[in-house]
Amino acid sequence: MNTLTNGQIFLYETLGTGMLLLLGCGVVATAILRDSKGFGGGWLLINFGWGLGVMAGVYVAFRSGAHLNPAVTVSFLILGKITGSQAIFYFLGEFLGAFIGAVLAWVAFKQHFDAEEDAGAKLAVFSTAPAIRSYGWNLATEAIGTFVLIFVILMSAGTPTEIGPLFVALLVVGIGNSLGGPTGYAINPARDLAPRIAHAILPIKGKGGSDWGYSWVPVVGPLIGSIIATLLFEAVRAQTLIDIVKAAAS
Repeated sequence: MNTLTNGQIFLYETLGTGMLLLLGCGVVATAILRDSKGFGGGWLLINFGWGLGVMAGVYVAFRSGAHLNPAVTVSFLILGKITGSQAIFYFLGEFLGAFIGAVLAWVAFKQHFDAEEDAGAKLAVFSTAPAIRSYGWNLATEAIGTFVLIFVILMSAGTPTEIGPLFVALLVVGIGNSLGGPTGYAINPARDLAPRIAHAILPIKGKGGSDWGYSWVPVVGPLIGSIIATLLFEAVRAQTLIDIVKAAAS
């Protein structure tokens, strides 16, 4: 990954995040849009679809480290694994890829969007919304979910087997099943904001508003969760090194 140019980072993150959002938005559309053959597939179908979307995206973007998520990029920036200039290209690729993936999902389900009468269902394909709207608690939920994602990824990377695409996919499914109910678990600023922008500008029949009043929550919450998870990981790692030194000296 260190040999990649900024342009290559941008390309791989765009492709990987695009694949993630195409499959992620696609499974939501499958489950909730009128006349879809998967209509009524339910929460588990959506969670597993997003998990498999993550796995596909990780494989596509493996050369750039497959961040696919600004929360991951922020964590790696704090840890010094990437530079500030590299982070910019990660962010750009993640947001552009998320936008493209959402647009492609709309193209794939164009007729179903036209047939669907519920504007809320159409928006739900693109972005998250809370089951009970309370910005403070919604923010906490998104921060906690992202904390689990980042902290488990960081801790697992130090194990003998490290971490792989299937592990990350199952972790996302687990977070959705356990913590996704209150907010729909964005746990990724690009995943929510870029498709919300796509919803706002696409010519979607009867789409209604894009719920911009809530849009900051799935951006700020994941960033808070990422920072806390990274700092805790650093503290745990530092303590582990201290213990190793003490053990060697005794």
